[in-house]
Amino acid sequence: MRWDSRQLEALAAVVAEGSFDAAARALHVTPSAVSQRIRALENAAGSVLVRRARPVAATIPGQALLRLARQTELLGAEVAAELGADDTHDGDDARTDADPASGIITVPLAVSADSLATWVMPALAQVDGVCFDLHRADDSRTADLLREGIVMAAVTSQTAAVQGCRNTPLGIMRYRPACTRAFADRWFPHGPTPEALAAAPVVVFDRTDDLQDMYLREHAPQARPPRHHVPSTVEYEETIRLGLGWGMLLDRPTLGGLNDGTGGGITLLEPDAVLDIPLYLQQWKLRSAVLDRVTAALRKEATRELLPA
Repeated sequence: MRWDSRQLEALAAVVAEGSFDAAARALHVTPSAVSQRIRALENAAGSVLVRRARPVAATIPGQALLRLARQTELLGAEVAAELGADDTHDGDDARTDADPASGIITVPLAVSADSLATWVMPALAQVDGVCFDLHRADDSRTADLLREGIVMAAVTSQTAAVQGCRNTPLGIMRYRPACTRAFADRWFPHGPTPEALAAAPVVVFDRTDDLQDMYLREHAPQARPPRHHVPSTVEYEETIRLGLGWGMLLDRPTLGGLNDGTGGGITLLEPDAVLDIPLYLQQWKLRSAVLDRVTAALRKEATRELLPA
C-alpha cells in the first residue's frame, strides 16, 4: 500500500510536538491542514492513529506508521544531504554541513540520565553534521520509546530486542550503595540490617528508578523506608553527599567519587555489594549511513567507559 508522505510527516510532527497546533507551527501550515492530513491517514489505515490528548500520543496502529514516518524522514534527509554535497564544488555558493539549507539530519535517541551524564555526550560529540533529539528515561523504559516509534535507537537494559531492531551489548554500569560517614554512624551503627534499611531515608532518582529497590529486595524485602525523589543526576549525588539519605551511586571516579569515608566523603554502605546493570544498544534494522555513524560512536565510547559485558 502507498502512504502519502505529507500525511506521514504530519503524524510524526504531531507526536513529536505534542499537539496539532505545535505540529502546524513546525510544518508551517495551518492546524486545519494538519487535522485533515491525520484524518486522511486514519481513513487510509482504517484505524485511529493518535490519542487526542495533551500531549498527543500514537495508538498501537499509529506506532507502526510513526516508525514508517521516521524512517522515511531519515532516508529522505540523507538523500537531501547527499544531493547537497554535490553542490560543494560550485564556488562561492557552495553549501556546508553547518548550513541549515544543507539538510542536517536529526536523530532521536533514548538514554538514561546516568548514561547522559557520563559517556553518551562524548560519543555524540564525535558525530559531525547531525542534530540529536534526546529522550531521557530509565534504562528499563527506553526501549518502550523505540517500540513506539518515537526514537530510532535506545540505550536500554532490556535484553529482548524490540521487533524490527538490532540489539548489541554495550557493557555494564556498576552501582554501589553509598552514604556519608555521619549518615552511616547515625542510621547504620550495626551495618545495613533489615531493621536499619526499613528506617533510614533513601534517595531515588524518580518513581521509575528501581536501583534502590533492587538492593532492598535482596537485603530487606519488607522494608518501606522514607524516600527523597531527586530527578537530576548532579543533585541526586549532592543529596547523598549532604547526608539526606543513602542511594545507589555509579561506581565511576568522575561521578560517584566513592571512597572509604575518610575526610567526610562518601562511604560504601556495604563494601562488597555491587549492582551491575548490563546495557544494550537497540536500533532500527535500517540501512542508514547516519544512524550507523551514530551507533558506531556510541559503541566505541561504551567500550572505553563501561565495564566489559
